[in-house]
Amino acid sequence: MIDNVQSINYGTLSSSAERNRVMRNTYWLLALSLVPTVLGAWLGVATGITRALGGGLGMVVFLGGAFGFMFAINKTKNSAAGVPVLLAFTFFMGLMLSGMIASVLGFKNGPSLVMTAFGGTAGIFFVMASLSTIIKRDISGMGKWLFWGAMVLMVGSLINVFVGSTAGMAVISTLAIAIFSAYLLYDLKQVIDGGETNYISATLVIYLDLFNIFQSLLALLGIFGGERD
Repeated sequence: MIDNVQSINYGTLSSSAERNRVMRNTYWLLALSLVPTVLGAWLGVATGITRALGGGLGMVVFLGGAFGFMFAINKTKNSAAGVPVLLAFTFFMGLMLSGMIASVLGFKNGPSLVMTAFGGTAGIFFVMASLSTIIKRDISGMGKWLFWGAMVLMVGSLINVFVGSTAGMAVISTLAIAIFSAYLLYDLKQVIDGGETNYISATLVIYLDLFNIFQSLLALLGIFGGERD
Protein backbone atom coordinates (compact mmCIF):
# COMPACT_ATOMS: atom_id res chain seq x y z
CA MET A 1 0.00 0.00 0.00
CA ILE A 2 2.83 2.41 0.90
CA ASP A 3 4.56 1.65 -2.39
CA ASN A 4 1.35 2.37 -4.30
CA VAL A 5 0.84 5.70 -2.54
CA GLN A 6 4.42 6.72 -3.23
CA SER A 7 4.00 5.78 -6.88
CA ILE A 8 0.81 7.84 -7.17
CA ASN A 9 2.42 10.85 -5.48
CA TYR A 10 5.47 10.62 -7.72
CA GLY A 11 3.28 10.38 -10.81
CA THR A 12 1.23 13.38 -9.70
CA LEU A 13 4.35 15.44 -9.05
CA SER A 14 5.84 14.40 -12.39
CA SER A 15 2.65 15.32 -14.23
CA SER A 16 2.46 18.66 -12.42
CA ALA A 17 6.09 19.43 -13.27
CA GLU A 18 5.45 18.64 -16.93
CA ARG A 19 2.42 20.95 -17.07
CA ASN A 20 4.41 23.71 -15.40
CA ARG A 21 7.22 23.24 -17.93
CA VAL A 22 4.81 23.50 -20.87
CA MET A 23 3.19 26.62 -19.40
CA ARG A 24 6.56 28.25 -18.70
CA ASN A 25 7.84 27.55 -22.22
CA THR A 26 4.54 28.78 -23.66
CA TYR A 27 4.79 32.10 -21.83
CA TRP A 28 8.41 32.59 -22.91
CA LEU A 29 7.63 31.82 -26.55
CA LEU A 30 4.52 34.01 -26.43
CA ALA A 31 6.61 36.93 -25.19
CA LEU A 32 9.23 36.26 -27.89
CA SER A 33 6.52 36.15 -30.57
CA LEU A 34 5.68 39.79 -29.87
CA VAL A 35 9.05 40.87 -31.30
CA PRO A 36 8.46 39.73 -34.91
CA THR A 37 4.85 40.88 -34.64
CA VAL A 38 5.95 44.42 -33.80
CA LEU A 39 8.64 44.30 -36.52
CA GLY A 40 6.10 43.15 -39.09
CA ALA A 41 3.63 45.85 -38.09
CA TRP A 42 6.36 48.53 -38.15
CA LEU A 43 7.56 47.42 -41.59
CA GLY A 44 4.03 47.44 -42.96
CA VAL A 45 3.28 50.91 -41.60
CA ALA A 46 6.64 52.34 -42.70
CA THR A 47 6.54 50.97 -46.25
CA GLY A 48 2.80 50.75 -46.87
CA ILE A 49 3.42 47.31 -48.37
CA THR A 50 -0.07 46.07 -47.43
CA ARG A 51 -1.89 49.24 -48.50
CA ALA A 52 -3.05 47.70 -51.78
CA LEU A 53 -4.43 44.62 -50.02
CA GLY A 54 -7.92 45.90 -49.38
CA GLY A 55 -11.33 44.25 -49.51
CA GLY A 56 -11.55 40.72 -50.87
CA LEU A 57 -7.92 40.54 -51.99
CA GLY A 58 -6.66 41.36 -48.51
CA MET A 59 -8.92 38.71 -46.98
CA VAL A 60 -7.69 36.07 -49.47
CA VAL A 61 -4.02 36.88 -48.80
CA PHE A 62 -4.58 36.94 -45.04
CA LEU A 63 -6.52 33.67 -44.86
CA GLY A 64 -4.24 31.90 -47.35
CA GLY A 65 -1.08 32.97 -45.53
CA ALA A 66 -2.47 32.34 -42.05
CA PHE A 67 -3.79 28.84 -42.78
CA GLY A 68 -0.61 27.98 -44.71
CA PHE A 69 1.54 28.96 -41.76
CA MET A 70 -0.68 27.15 -39.28
CA PHE A 71 -0.43 23.98 -41.36
CA ALA A 72 3.39 24.34 -41.39
CA ILE A 73 3.48 24.94 -37.63
CA ASN A 74 1.41 21.83 -36.99
CA LYS A 75 3.83 19.80 -39.14
CA THR A 76 6.98 21.15 -37.45
CA LYS A 77 5.82 21.59 -33.84
CA ASN A 78 7.79 18.54 -32.67
CA SER A 79 11.01 19.50 -34.44
CA ALA A 80 13.68 22.19 -34.21
CA ALA A 81 11.99 24.08 -37.06
CA GLY A 82 8.81 24.64 -35.04
CA VAL A 83 9.88 27.82 -33.26
CA PRO A 84 11.30 29.61 -36.36
CA VAL A 85 8.15 28.77 -38.34
CA LEU A 86 5.96 30.10 -35.53
CA LEU A 87 8.00 33.32 -35.34
CA ALA A 88 7.76 33.74 -39.13
CA PHE A 89 3.99 33.38 -38.75
CA THR A 90 3.85 36.11 -36.09
CA PHE A 91 5.88 38.41 -38.39
CA PHE A 92 3.32 37.77 -41.14
CA MET A 93 0.46 38.52 -38.74
CA GLY A 94 2.10 41.79 -37.72
CA LEU A 95 2.46 42.69 -41.39
CA MET A 96 -1.22 41.96 -42.02
CA LEU A 97 -2.18 44.05 -38.99
CA SER A 98 -0.22 47.06 -40.23
CA GLY A 99 -3.03 48.31 -42.47
CA MET A 100 -5.39 48.76 -39.54
CA ILE A 101 -2.65 50.24 -37.37
CA ALA A 102 -1.74 52.74 -40.10
CA SER A 103 -5.41 53.69 -40.43
CA VAL A 104 -5.75 54.28 -36.68
CA LEU A 105 -2.47 56.22 -36.58
CA GLY A 106 -4.07 58.59 -39.09
CA PHE A 107 -6.22 59.93 -36.25
CA LYS A 108 -4.92 62.82 -34.15
CA ASN A 109 -4.98 60.55 -31.10
CA GLY A 110 -3.87 57.46 -33.04
CA PRO A 111 -0.80 56.53 -30.97
CA SER A 112 -2.80 56.65 -27.73
CA LEU A 113 -5.52 54.46 -29.28
CA VAL A 114 -2.92 51.84 -30.24
CA MET A 115 -1.45 51.88 -26.74
CA THR A 116 -4.94 51.67 -25.22
CA ALA A 117 -5.72 48.61 -27.34
CA PHE A 118 -2.43 47.04 -26.27
CA GLY A 119 -3.12 47.81 -22.61
CA GLY A 120 -6.66 46.46 -22.88
CA THR A 121 -5.38 43.23 -24.45
CA ALA A 122 -2.77 42.85 -21.71
CA GLY A 123 -5.47 43.44 -19.09
CA ILE A 124 -7.75 40.77 -20.59
CA PHE A 125 -4.82 38.34 -20.70
CA PHE A 126 -4.02 38.99 -17.02
CA VAL A 127 -7.66 38.43 -15.99
CA MET A 128 -8.04 35.23 -18.01
CA ALA A 129 -4.66 33.86 -16.90
CA SER A 130 -5.67 34.47 -13.27
CA LEU A 131 -9.08 32.86 -13.78
CA SER A 132 -7.50 29.82 -15.44
CA THR A 133 -5.56 29.10 -12.23
CA ILE A 134 -8.56 29.75 -9.94
CA ILE A 135 -11.23 27.75 -11.79
CA LYS A 136 -10.99 24.11 -10.78
CA ARG A 137 -13.87 22.65 -12.81
CA ASP A 138 -13.38 21.15 -16.25
CA ILE A 139 -14.35 23.69 -18.93
CA SER A 140 -13.36 21.59 -21.96
CA GLY A 141 -17.04 21.46 -22.95
CA MET A 142 -16.78 25.14 -23.91
CA GLY A 143 -14.64 24.19 -26.89
CA LYS A 144 -17.38 23.20 -29.32
CA TRP A 145 -19.51 26.26 -28.53
CA LEU A 146 -16.56 28.59 -28.96
CA PHE A 147 -15.65 26.90 -32.25
CA TRP A 148 -19.11 27.51 -33.70
CA GLY A 149 -19.07 31.06 -32.36
CA ALA A 150 -15.78 31.66 -34.15
CA MET A 151 -17.18 30.17 -37.38
CA VAL A 152 -20.22 32.47 -37.27
CA LEU A 153 -17.89 35.38 -36.59
CA MET A 154 -15.72 34.48 -39.59
CA VAL A 155 -18.73 34.30 -41.90
CA GLY A 156 -19.97 37.65 -40.60
CA SER A 157 -16.53 39.19 -41.15
CA LEU A 158 -16.37 37.89 -44.73
CA ILE A 159 -19.78 39.34 -45.50
CA ASN A 160 -18.88 42.68 -43.95
CA VAL A 161 -15.72 42.92 -46.06
CA PHE A 162 -17.98 43.33 -49.11
CA VAL A 163 -20.77 45.25 -47.37
CA GLY A 164 -18.39 47.70 -45.68
CA SER A 165 -20.73 48.53 -42.79
CA THR A 166 -19.18 50.47 -39.90
CA ALA A 167 -22.00 49.37 -37.59
CA GLY A 168 -21.46 45.77 -38.70
CA MET A 169 -17.76 46.06 -37.98
CA ALA A 170 -18.50 47.42 -34.50
CA VAL A 171 -20.86 44.51 -33.73
CA ILE A 172 -18.40 41.93 -35.09
CA SER A 173 -15.52 43.46 -33.12
CA THR A 174 -17.53 43.45 -29.88
CA LEU A 175 -18.51 39.80 -30.36
CA ALA A 176 -14.91 38.91 -31.25
CA ILE A 177 -13.61 40.38 -28.00
CA ALA A 178 -16.13 38.32 -26.02
CA ILE A 179 -15.55 35.07 -27.95
CA PHE A 180 -11.76 35.22 -28.03
CA SER A 181 -11.52 36.28 -24.38
CA ALA A 182 -13.47 33.11 -23.56
CA TYR A 183 -11.23 31.18 -25.97
CA LEU A 184 -8.19 32.59 -24.15
CA LEU A 185 -9.47 31.26 -20.84
CA TYR A 186 -10.24 27.90 -22.47
CA ASP A 187 -6.79 27.58 -24.11
CA LEU A 188 -4.90 28.58 -20.96
CA LYS A 189 -6.93 26.11 -18.92
CA GLN A 190 -6.12 23.36 -21.44
CA VAL A 191 -2.41 23.85 -20.76
CA ILE A 192 -2.89 24.01 -16.99
CA ASP A 193 -5.01 20.84 -16.97
CA GLY A 194 -2.62 18.95 -19.24
CA GLY A 195 -4.94 18.90 -22.26
CA GLU A 196 -2.25 20.60 -24.35
CA THR A 197 1.27 19.23 -23.94
CA ASN A 198 3.11 20.93 -26.82
CA TYR A 199 4.23 24.46 -26.01
CA ILE A 200 4.42 25.50 -29.68
CA SER A 201 0.79 24.51 -30.27
CA ALA A 202 -0.18 26.19 -27.01
CA THR A 203 1.61 29.40 -28.00
CA LEU A 204 -0.08 29.40 -31.40
CA VAL A 205 -3.65 29.24 -30.08
CA ILE A 206 -3.04 31.74 -27.27
CA TYR A 207 -1.29 34.12 -29.70
CA LEU A 208 -4.29 33.94 -32.07
CA ASP A 209 -6.66 34.70 -29.18
CA LEU A 210 -4.63 37.77 -28.22
CA PHE A 211 -4.23 38.88 -31.85
CA ASN A 212 -7.98 38.81 -32.40
CA ILE A 213 -8.68 40.62 -29.13
CA PHE A 214 -6.14 43.36 -29.93
CA GLN A 215 -7.38 43.78 -33.50
CA SER A 216 -11.00 44.01 -32.36
CA LEU A 217 -10.23 46.48 -29.58
CA LEU A 218 -8.26 48.62 -32.04
CA ALA A 219 -11.17 48.58 -34.50
CA LEU A 220 -13.66 49.66 -31.82
CA LEU A 221 -11.38 52.42 -30.56
CA GLY A 222 -10.89 53.66 -34.11
CA ILE A 223 -14.65 53.70 -34.75
CA PHE A 224 -15.74 55.36 -31.51
CA GLY A 225 -12.64 57.16 -30.26
CA GLY A 226 -10.79 58.41 -33.33
CA GLU A 227 -10.26 62.18 -33.45
CA ARG A 228 -9.71 63.80 -36.82
CA ASP A 229 -7.67 66.94 -37.31
